[in-house]
Amino acid sequence: MSVGILAHLLGGLPYRQLAEKVAACDFPYVQLALSKAIADVDFSLGKMSPGLANEVGGAFADNRVKIAVLGCYASLIELDDESYRYNVNRFKEHLRHARHFGAPIVATEVGVPTDLARLPQHWERLNQALEELVEEAERWGVTIGLEAAQGHLIESTDALAATLDRFPSSCMGVVLDPCNLMNSNNFDHQDEIMETAFRLLGPRIVSAHAKDMKRGENGEVTGTAAGLGELHYSLFWKRLELYKPRGFVTLEDVSETQLASASRFVREGREAAR
Repeated sequence: MSVGILAHLLGGLPYRQLAEKVAACDFPYVQLALSKAIADVDFSLGKMSPGLANEVGGAFADNRVKIAVLGCYASLIELDDESYRYNVNRFKEHLRHARHFGAPIVATEVGVPTDLARLPQHWERLNQALEELVEEAERWGVTIGLEAAQGHLIESTDALAATLDRFPSSCMGVVLDPCNLMNSNNFDHQDEIMETAFRLLGPRIVSAHAKDMKRGENGEVTGTAAGLGELHYSLFWKRLELYKPRGFVTLEDVSETQLASASRFVREGREAAR
């Protein structure tokens, strides 16, 4: 069973050097956030082209590393018109060029509300953005991967499931990170949270993230590398292999010194769950 990594965890590097480093660390695929991970190319809006995407994707392919997911961390709920339009257009650009990178998925968290008193307007922005992005994704045959995250407009399983119901396109899917659904108040109910997530989102999962959480002396939960915390990964692996066997899983929140142990933990856990 395989495991990948968020490429920028290895540092912002020239793309050929980054591809070589990923391969040297024995990862067969990455989630690649272009502007975070690649230091020698300008990926600002309007600069991307099929040739550039093919060049970068080819460097990873030459090292037998697949780009499983393009990460496009763009807030889709901005109330400022200029910022909103920039972010939506940037995501569209990723969707148009994903196939040239060799990536089937473009993923994002949707954004953190800047004005809690204007949540309906933030939701309106998100729905407007997704209408455009779903149309673009369907045009180019690419999947949008939405990820719930604490503090974001979509921070819970229910909110993500409701969004998927509004946009039933086969080009809309879920990047599932169980830790992103938990906090200090609900961590003791993690089995219930994971079971609910798979029940509501399981058929739409397109990728998963692997990190961990543990409680401190004051009761607060903090993040750590997969295998070093208290997440009930045996349950997570069983459900993941039931719903999406051999799907993409990428490491997150891990240092370079923890790579070997975290990747082994994921591979062995997934294999045991088969």
